Amino acid sequence: RRSGRPPCPPGACPRPPARRGRCGAARAPSAGPWSLLHLHLDLRVSFAAAGAGRLQGRARLELRCERDGAGGAELRLDAHPALAVSRAALLPPPGGPGDAAGQTLPVESRPFASYGSALHITLPQAPRAGQLLTLVIDYEAGEGPGVCWLSPEQTAGKQKPYMYTQGQAVLNRSFFPCFDTPSVKFTYSATVKVPEGFTAVMSATSWEKQKDNTFVFKMSQPIPSYLIALVVGDIVSADVGPRSRVWAEPCLIEAAKKEYDGVIEEFLVVGEKLFGPYVWGRYDILFMPPSFPFGGMENPCLTFVTPCLLAGDRSLADVIIHEISHSWFGNLVTNASWGEFWLNEGFTMYAQRRISTEVYGLPYTCLEAATGRALLRQHMDATGEDHPLNKLRVVIEPGINPDDTYNETPYEKGYCFVSYLAHLVGNQSKFDAFLQAYVNRFKFQSITADDTLGFFLEYFPELKEKGVDSIPGFEFDRWLNTPGWPPYLPDLSPGQQLMRPAEELAELWAADSLNMEAIEAVDIMGWRTYQLVYFLDQILQKSPLPEGNVKRLSKMYPKISKAQNAELRLRWCQIVLKNNLEAEYSKVKDFLHSQGKQKYTLPLYRAMWGGSEAARALAMETFSATAPQLHVNVQNYVKKILGLAEA
Repeated sequence: RRSGRPPCPPGACPRPPARRGRCGAARAPSAGPWSLLHLHLDLRVSFAAAGAGRLQGRARLELRCERDGAGGAELRLDAHPALAVSRAALLPPPGGPGDAAGQTLPVESRPFASYGSALHITLPQAPRAGQLLTLVIDYEAGEGPGVCWLSPEQTAGKQKPYMYTQGQAVLNRSFFPCFDTPSVKFTYSATVKVPEGFTAVMSATSWEKQKDNTFVFKMSQPIPSYLIALVVGDIVSADVGPRSRVWAEPCLIEAAKKEYDGVIEEFLVVGEKLFGPYVWGRYDILFMPPSFPFGGMENPCLTFVTPCLLAGDRSLADVIIHEISHSWFGNLVTNASWGEFWLNEGFTMYAQRRISTEVYGLPYTCLEAATGRALLRQHMDATGEDHPLNKLRVVIEPGINPDDTYNETPYEKGYCFVSYLAHLVGNQSKFDAFLQAYVNRFKFQSITADDTLGFFLEYFPELKEKGVDSIPGFEFDRWLNTPGWPPYLPDLSPGQQLMRPAEELAELWAADSLNMEAIEAVDIMGWRTYQLVYFLDQILQKSPLPEGNVKRLSKMYPKISKAQNAELRLRWCQIVLKNNLEAEYSKVKDFLHSQGKQKYTLPLYRAMWGGSEAARALAMETFSATAPQLHVNVQNYVKKILGLAEA
């Protein structure tokens, strides 16, 4: 459901020591004395016969100096050792005197931390406040952590290589030199030349194909660097709505069209009703190759998603609501620092569940939220509630990768805090109106929690007068700065009407002698995905079941045991392994051959390695056959599970 990103190769924002704001809040990092007005990328992509291809680039940065002489005559950008810079130059003002190729500037790449480097560019003189400068930087990028090159084996079609970029949190510094922080927003454009037989797409508001297989893109709204994304592959598109199309490899496009035709527009319309206009023009979805290790990435105008969403019966179509919700929370109003990631994800979880309630009803949304709460409980049990990462405002020390702080807390504890704010208001339509006003007030900005909570109290002066920010035990400061379980939990009891039948049915299947009359009286054909997931989670908790029960359950419910829905397949495979049902080991093998998403792949290898000799043999055999089609990070994690190498 969520991005499900792994702790990636290290990478983070170069930042000065945090400046303290009110409430002791760390103020956002910035680009120092500079603002970036526009970025233009000229890119040429070429694939290698084996291994990583090459990306030749020229970045043009249109900058404005915000403070006299601050920073001296030096500009510092974020970069990466995988990014080889050959030249930096200062262009003359438009129509002014000077060489059109620009004045070459001294440039030096210096170590910054284990995940990236700092690009120091010496300017002819210290700039004045308000001065506009245009820099060009020529560079080449290979296999950096944000630029992924797939062999044909790692694609669905198995015929052609593929390349994609993944910017969040701070990986785009290996794609182009930039201010790699969410606190800096800018417009961008790009010209991308790719080999014949390939198509390029980007997270941009306009897309145009020109001669020589060159593609031209423009993003007319300001976004942070992490939301710039590029894919080059054998891909085609199909319209699925008035402002939406699906992109995929040719062998997946029909399935993608069938799954999402008309679906996206329904969710967008509800989102607009709740949170205000959808400002990005198009909302397209790109189904990535099976080796894509993440669930989804909310790149504006073009969400990247796992092909695992193609269940064949639309039973996972609602997963896209989370990524759609980022169109308002995250992409439009953005956390100014990764230490307050909950501003992106907590509000998005709340928005997702508001849309879901409107479309599917409150009981189903409460059931889905209960699965999220269970994930938060598992996470806090595993790390300990007092772990400093279990705060909403995380202190990310200089040199630490924000991705290494990634966990369930900003999502689910963040959701609880937004729900608490709604609870304080006490009226859903009033809180919906506040969310619209919040989006309108901060659109295209990067903000802190202080900005958010200050606006909340300003919007509801009667709550400010009551001192709701300092109610003992529920202080806003406690929510932000104290680790541990949320002090307030939204009421999920409406979900009980869906949970109870699932719990009772699981009890029947766990009995020593099966009461088939009672089992057959329960009709699961009308159950939606999360009710079935909840039922299977109960079965898994009670496993191993008495001898023969799982075999009978498999035969009784082909809707589950033969499902193409990845969430159901994962749980069914876990049940097969926990009950050592060797007759269905082929389903585990087939699922692992069909996809490489980390969220599904790693739990199954852990279950096999912790199981019988036959299960361990299955793990080794399956990994040996599928390793070449997995993302390198996932390969390394599996090797660690199987004791084959240090990850």
